[in-house]
Amino acid sequence: MTMTGSKDEAVKLANTLVERRLAACVNVVPHVQSVYRWNDKVEHAEEFLLLIKTYGTALERVRTLNREMNSYDLPECISFKIDGGCSAYLKWLGNSVE
Repeated sequence: MTMTGSKDEAVKLANTLVERRLAACVNVVPHVQSVYRWNDKVEHAEEFLLLIKTYGTALERVRTLNREMNSYDLPECISFKIDGGCSAYLKWLGNSVE
């Protein structure tokens, strides 16, 4: 998952990830209220959360593309291991990512 500061940036990154087959699906969640510390100040921002459905084999390429396309100085890129799920969905996910 990652965050962006605008809808346009989020949609552009999501489209690129899916078009390049680095992700099977990307959910763009608007209007996420974030509170964080940056440069010794507490900041408040409205951001767009991207939930990127991918496989471990593509993870490093996803991270690289996120760094290249994301306007943040330090873009978030966090991954979660899938411990289980609907087998048909997981098969689709695997077939959708190169």
